Amino acid sequence: MYKELDSCSLCPRLCGANRNNNEVGLCGFDNKLFVAKSMLHMWEEPPISGTRGSGAIFFSGCNLKCIYCQNYKISSLNFGKEITVENLAKIMLDLEKKGAHNINLVTPTHYILHIRNAIKLAKKKGLKIPIVYNSSGYESVNSLKMLDGLIDIYLPDLKYFDDINAMKYSKAFNYFNTAIDALDEMYKQVGKVKFDKDGIMKSGMIVRHLILPGLSDDSKNILRYLHGTFGDNIYISIMNQYTPLEQVKNIDLLNRQVTKKEYDDILNFAIYLGINNCFIQDGSASCKDFIPDFNLEGV
Repeated sequence: MYKELDSCSLCPRLCGANRNNNEVGLCGFDNKLFVAKSMLHMWEEPPISGTRGSGAIFFSGCNLKCIYCQNYKISSLNFGKEITVENLAKIMLDLEKKGAHNINLVTPTHYILHIRNAIKLAKKKGLKIPIVYNSSGYESVNSLKMLDGLIDIYLPDLKYFDDINAMKYSKAFNYFNTAIDALDEMYKQVGKVKFDKDGIMKSGMIVRHLILPGLSDDSKNILRYLHGTFGDNIYISIMNQYTPLEQVKNIDLLNRQVTKKEYDDILNFAIYLGINNCFIQDGSASCKDFIPDFNLEGV
């Protein structure tokens, strides 16, 4: 039991739920740890997945809950299986034995306390590969500080520049300022991107931005901020995989894919800014290509 969960303030929601007393936070969970899947994941950015795969662990629940989420089944419907911290450490070690280049913690925010202890336990038992913290970017600086020295690679989103969009699609108050404070803390912990001799990422930060239909100006403002703040010390992943799923079929603005013209326009803007370190996606990318089968395999 973690005393910090008596009145939870792990994420910027500051919901104050007594998760130790069976109260559920806005993340969807009390103090128990739930995982939906662990696997060798081949569809992350190239220096994360490499040739053998990233050791992805998909946690159940989410503190952001975007209405268009590609992992809606686990982020909002809370699909998953309860495990212990000891189980989580074992999953990390098993993924390393299978050849994973890293341990990739997907949507981990509301489990920071469990994860911190699991990483320490796994390292004590011999875990050597880098740890990736893969999140929405809607993070508390104080909570991130609990992970200082344990995370090698930060893989956050920076979803919105305009908080009107953040409220409309994720009900997230003050998203941009909260997220950029979190990114500053992440960068402070891991510094400039470093690779091994095979081009696999050892440490640093990749910031993802998923382009949403009709929000090109928002995307350009985000690219301008990231490059102006971090330059080529980080990588930026400019993603066009947005795909309208069932839950947005009645929302006209979201019920279409990003057009080739929209994506090309944003890529040209990145070139104009002088962004060198970035990843882009093929024009045929769809989020359905990247969604694992959440069947509790490996949990």
